Amino acid sequence: MHATLPLLEQTNFPPLRRARLETLQVNLGYRCNQQCVHCHVNAGPQRKEMMSRETIDQVISFMQTSGVSTLDLTGGAPELNPHFRYLVQRARALGMRVIDRCNLTIIEEPGQEDLAGFLAAQQVEITASLPCYLEENVDHQRGKGVFAASIRALRKLNALGYGQNNSGHVLNLVYNPQGPILPPPQMQLEADYKEHLGKHYGIVFNRLYTLANMPIQRFGSMLVSKGQFHSYMALLRAAHQDANLEGVMCRTLLSVDWQGYAYDCDFNQMLFLPLRRNGRSRLHINDLAGNDMQGDSIVVGDHCYGCTAGQGSSCGGALDG
Repeated sequence: MHATLPLLEQTNFPPLRRARLETLQVNLGYRCNQQCVHCHVNAGPQRKEMMSRETIDQVISFMQTSGVSTLDLTGGAPELNPHFRYLVQRARALGMRVIDRCNLTIIEEPGQEDLAGFLAAQQVEITASLPCYLEENVDHQRGKGVFAASIRALRKLNALGYGQNNSGHVLNLVYNPQGPILPPPQMQLEADYKEHLGKHYGIVFNRLYTLANMPIQRFGSMLVSKGQFHSYMALLRAAHQDANLEGVMCRTLLSVDWQGYAYDCDFNQMLFLPLRRNGRSRLHINDLAGNDMQGDSIVVGDHCYGCTAGQGSSCGGALDG
């Protein structure tokens, strides 16, 4: 795999500083039952990295003292961590909003037969990746049969109330472009998703989030292989909007890797660009307990243009949508 960090470290991206911390995004491990071409984590079935129970307890201690209101669980497939449900239950007991970044097909994996029911019982918000509403495109990007399995999972979630009006069970979908282009306008694409999935499959959901593909890990390596890396970066830089700087996710989010080390965002985590404060880097979540990070500088690189290009892109979708 081609390393993209050397191509991204030198940057003229505007400096950023942290606002009040609201979201703790925890990567529970890089193992996944899928291996998608756009994956910025380079996750897959053979990855062994997995957060331990000890580190999860350290995450819980941080949540108890930091004042964060949202726990955002990601991976890989976060549900494959054997302590996933323990962490969800502890966070919900603290009154926190919990988001599960679910790839949908995990619901059909052996041993996960009761996963959907557990998520519903805990009132976990599901943010589910479905990079297109057309079967051919999804299977090309994620593997043969993934679209059909995703539709079955969505129907199961709908039957539990997810995506239904006034149910309290939030189901959001995530779109990624097929290649080195910017996402289309989020609101119009959301309408297209709802019309197509509703008409053809009877599927309902709350919101669609459009995310730009980041020029790192598997997707970045593919761009390098095809000679498209520099043209994609030129596209992102040309589409940069200063107005999006105020809303980028790294200002209110702390990313934690499977070993408990802290980063400004999930993308920096995948580039091994650790959070820095008071002249120190490679900080563990234990080092940050009780600390107010508001006003701290954020580590930036050229990949950050992926979050400010066009309508903007974050874990919550378009910044202007």
